[in-house]
Amino acid sequence: MNIHLLPKKSSKASAWSGGLTYEYMIYPKTANYADKDFLFRISSATIEQTPSVFTKFKGYHRYLAMLDNRLDIEINKEKRTYEKYEITEFNSDDEVTSYTKGIDFNWMVSEKINHHKLIITNNEQHYNAPIIILFCLQTTVIKINDKSYHLSPYDLLVIENQKKENIMVDFSNECLAGILDF
Repeated sequence: MNIHLLPKKSSKASAWSGGLTYEYMIYPKTANYADKDFLFRISSATIEQTPSVFTKFKGYHRYLAMLDNRLDIEINKEKRTYEKYEITEFNSDDEVTSYTKGIDFNWMVSEKINHHKLIITNNEQHYNAPIIILFCLQTTVIKINDKSYHLSPYDLLVIENQKKENIMVDFSNECLAGILDF
């Protein structure tokens, strides 16, 4: 099992049409965002212009949660509203326009991966998935099999669990928790 702590302050920024994107992780490490050859990508973006049109990515599923605001969004011409931290899912090839400024969490997963899920939790969780992602919404202590990790807001912890061992994870505060099984 490999555990990667990816602090917000270490993420690299790049421009998109509506603001800046801070990439935490692209998997596998040899993948390239522009080539669209990744299995998943975790980022956080600023939405600085309204309306702003989200970049399309054919062949990907997207999870999105606003970190500082509610989200007023239109997906394929259907208006929706999501509260702060509420998770929305959509096909990355959909027509998506945001009418909200703020900061989001964004997880793009290749359609080649059959099983993936993102929840918000502060309860003890048991996992045996090959990839577990934990994104902190506030200062949090995450205990993994009795070892503690201290994270700041918007830090990311990724567990690579290729042997699918049983892992117990306990959270001191709410986090976004995702699993991938491939």
